[in-house]
Parts: sequence; C-alpha cells; structure tokens
Amino acid sequence: MAVTEAQNPLIGEHTCGSLLKKLQEIWDEVGESDEERDKMLLQLEQECLDVYKRKVEHATKSRAQLLQSLSDAQLELSTLLSALGEKSFAGIPDNTSGTIKEQLAAIAPVLEQLWEQKEERIKDFSDVQSQIQTICGEITGSLNRNDVPAVDESDLSLKKFEEYQSELHELQKEKSDRLQKVFELVSTVHDLCAVLGMDFFSTVTEVHPSLNDSTGVQSKSISNDTLARLANTVLTLKEDKKQRLHKLQELASQLIDLWNLMDTPQEERKLFDHVTCNISASVDEVTIPGSLALDLIEQAEVEVERLDQLKASRMKEIAFKKQSELEEIFAHAHIEIDSDVAREKIMALIDSGDIEPTELLADMDNQIAKAKEEALSRKDILDKVEKWMSACEEESWLEDYNRDENRYNASRGAHLNLKRAEKARILVNKIPALVETLVAKTRAWEETHDMSFTYDGVPLLAMLDEYAMLRHEREEEKRRMRDQKKFQDLQITEPEAPFGSKPSPARPVSAKKGGGPRVNGGANGTPSRRLSLNAHQNGSRSIAKDGKRDNTRPVAPVNYVAMSKEDAASHVSGTEPIPASP
Repeated sequence: MAVTEAQNPLIGEHTCGSLLKKLQEIWDEVGESDEERDKMLLQLEQECLDVYKRKVEHATKSRAQLLQSLSDAQLELSTLLSALGEKSFAGIPDNTSGTIKEQLAAIAPVLEQLWEQKEERIKDFSDVQSQIQTICGEITGSLNRNDVPAVDESDLSLKKFEEYQSELHELQKEKSDRLQKVFELVSTVHDLCAVLGMDFFSTVTEVHPSLNDSTGVQSKSISNDTLARLANTVLTLKEDKKQRLHKLQELASQLIDLWNLMDTPQEERKLFDHVTCNISASVDEVTIPGSLALDLIEQAEVEVERLDQLKASRMKEIAFKKQSELEEIFAHAHIEIDSDVAREKIMALIDSGDIEPTELLADMDNQIAKAKEEALSRKDILDKVEKWMSACEEESWLEDYNRDENRYNASRGAHLNLKRAEKARILVNKIPALVETLVAKTRAWEETHDMSFTYDGVPLLAMLDEYAMLRHEREEEKRRMRDQKKFQDLQITEPEAPFGSKPSPARPVSAKKGGGPRVNGGANGTPSRRLSLNAHQNGSRSIAKDGKRDNTRPVAPVNYVAMSKEDAASHVSGTEPIPASP
C-alpha cells in the first residue's frame, strides 16, 4: 500500500520531507544498514545540489542575457538618438526603475519608434542625395541613373538633412541658371543660323542631341561640356557672321562703285538692294533671316565679276568720260590743255595693258580732284575777269552807240538803248579800279602758286598790261583827234568868213552832210592793237557746258551808224561832241 502511494505522484502532495519519510519507511521495511542509508542520503543530497546548481546556472545565464539585451537596447537607443540628432526622446524609461524584464518591456516601444523614424530619415536622405547626385551628374556630364547613393546612417540629424537640402537648393538654382543659359545660347544659335542661312537643327544637335526642340525641358543637357560647346558654337557663328558681313560690304561697295562708274540704271541696281542695304550696318544690326547666306554672297560675287568684265570692255569709254569731265573742269577754269595728247596717252595705256583699269581710273579721279582744287583757287580771279570782259564789251557797245547819229530819234527801242548807255557809262568808269584789283589778285596768286596765271593759254597779266597800253593809246588818240579837229574846223571857217569877220563857233561841222574826213586808226577809230584785244576778249569768253566757245557779244542798236572817235570819246565822258561849222 505504501509502495503504491509512493509510485503515484498524483495522489496527495509530495514534498521532500514526505518523500524522505517514505524512503526511511522503505529502508526500515527492507532492513537497510545505516551505512547504506547514509550513503544513499549523501547521494540524494548531491543529486539535489546538482539540480539546484544547474538551475542557478541557467537562471544566471538567462539574467546575463537579459542584462545584455537591456544593455544592447540602451546602446541602440543611444546610437539611434545620436544618429537622429536627438538629445532626448519622450517615453524613454528610467534605467533604475523596475526589473530587467520590465526595463526591456519599457524600452522596446521607444526603440521601435526610433527605428521607424530612422527608416523615414534614411528614405528622406536617400531621396535628397539622389537628387543631388542626379544634378551633379547632369552638370559634370557623367550621370548614371543606376547608381544609388549610400546614406551615412551614423548622421541622420535634421541639421545634416538641412545641409543636404541647402546643397540641393543651390544645385537646383544652378541647374535653372544653366537651363536658362542653354536656352539663351540655343536662341542665339537659332538667330545666327537664320541670318547665315544655316540649318539650325543639325547645328544644335551636333553640340548635343538633347538640344533638339522635340525633347523636354528637363531632358536638356546642362553639362559643362555642353555649355562650353554651345558657347564655342556661338563664337564661331558670330565670327562667320562678321566675316560674311565684311565680305558682303566689300562686294556692295564694289557694286556701287561699278554702278556709278558705268551709270547703271536704278532698275538694275534694285535687284541687289538686299546686298547694298547692309553696306554701313554693324554686325548686331544685321538680323534679317538669310541676309548673310552663302548663296547671296556668291550671287553678289558673280555680279561683281560680271561688272568687272563689262568694265574692262568699256574701259575706254569710261576713261574718255572721265577725261571729258577733266577737260570740262579745265575749260570752265580757262586752263588750256592738249586734249588730243591726253586721250592718245589714255588709249596707249589701255591697249598696252601695263596698268590696271582700276589704277588708271583712280589716277584720273586724282587728276579730277586736283583740277577741282585748282579751279576753286582760280574762281575769284576768273569772276573778276568775267566782270572785266563784260565791262569791256559794254565799253565797245557804248562806243558804237555814241557813233550813232540817230540815237536820239524817237525810234522803237531808243529809250531802252539810252538806259543801257547810262548804265554802261557807270560800268566803264569802274574799269580802271577793276583792272587794278585784278592785277593785285593775280600777282598774289602767282606768288602763292609759283606759276603764271594764264587765261586760255595767255598770261593774264600780259592781257591786262596790253589792255592798259591800248587804253592809254586810245586816250592819246582821242586827244590827238580833238586837237586835229579843232585845227580842221579853223581851216574850214577862215575862207568862208569875210575880211575882218570872226568865225562863228556856233556852226557845227557835223551839221553839214558829207562833212570833213575822219581820221580813224581802225574800223571804229581805234588802233589795230585794240581790235586784236577785242577779238581776243570776245574769243576768251566763258565756255558753255557743251564745250563750245560762246563768241556772241552785245550788238549796237539797229538804228545806229558809224561815228567819229571824238564823238565816241565825248559820249564815254558823258558829254556831246562839239558841232562844227558848215
């Protein structure tokens, strides 16, 4: 019965004391010796001690693991707080309160929250760093979208995140500036290509394929290499534009010179208005598309070459035209030149081919310019020569008018002749002063230019000296004729008067028709030298524009007849001749 109860552990409550008592009863019943009993009790006690030791060791090991877990949790908490840049965190338990398991249970939710926060931070950092890496790759031109940036989990603080964000903002701004710069350069390339007549798309895609208009804004390349190549393309195009404009302006200048040289009509010139319109424009002012295209320049070159060939065939005509202009300047300036020799020389130069046509024309242009300067220096003297010759013509007319015995008749136009005679007397009285001024100016001109002043090949001072001599001789002739007339009048009146009577001075000699003979030194009662001067003066009048001399001179009224030099002299001096006795 006792054995049965001992084998069934479910019956009753077994303790160490009850089991020991049960063991002693069994030993008593069996009759075990004290030695065996002591041996078995020692063995039993040792086994119990081993069991306790194992339990204690297991409990100690378990406590050590819990302490290590708690330590690890605390270290992880500290590491997370440090990585997140958090000095404290709400809900962190006190290290000294509660058991180890309680402390672990209290720190576990905090760690979970910090881990979640860390994962979010890592994601945010990775996103920012990815954007930074992308923009940096776009700037350097070494973008690889498969590369994932490594996040430094040891520093996930908000300060570090803000630094990355600040760096990202700077890079985004730089990207925006670079995009703007790319657009400006691409726009400049577009404008330059339009002016130069070049293909914009092939030019810009040669720099980088992403610069085509079909790609999106964000896909445009903003790398340093792209910007540098774009800038270099712009510089190249600007240099091409500058060179083409210079070439076109040279061609336009040549066209205008050739047109002016050959008197090209305006209708033909208008065909190249698109070339000549930019002859004085600056590089920045030329913006019309195609205005500097290569085919336009080639067209202008072909036209210049055509006109050059035409100019060579018309060189004699052009040279003779310039020679005619030069001769006209000399003619107006009354400078005598040998036109035939000059034209023969031009013909010989052109036929020999020893001089370029442009050089010949340039030399003739220089001659024309010098001729204009010389004509301008002679203008003042020539104006006064014209006045002098005009006064001499009026003087000659006045002499003829004074010889007209019917000048006071009430005929048609007599009053007009009378008015002209009054003006002519005033003008004639000014001749000595005019000649004196002309002599002074001519001498000053000759001293300045160290050469003789000629008028149609005759030295002007010699002409003036001859005129002065002839004028003096004429005055002497008038005086002599007056004395001779007085003597003749005296001889005529003495036979007719009775003895002891005196001649009547009131009887005019000219009152009788067919009066006494006139003594004339020339056709008009002047010396032959005066006639030669008159002929020279009339032949040296101003040259008309057609190159012919104007040999016309004022004529006396229709109703005049020849009269004596004495009558002419009296009219020149403003007095009537003294009538002679019949």
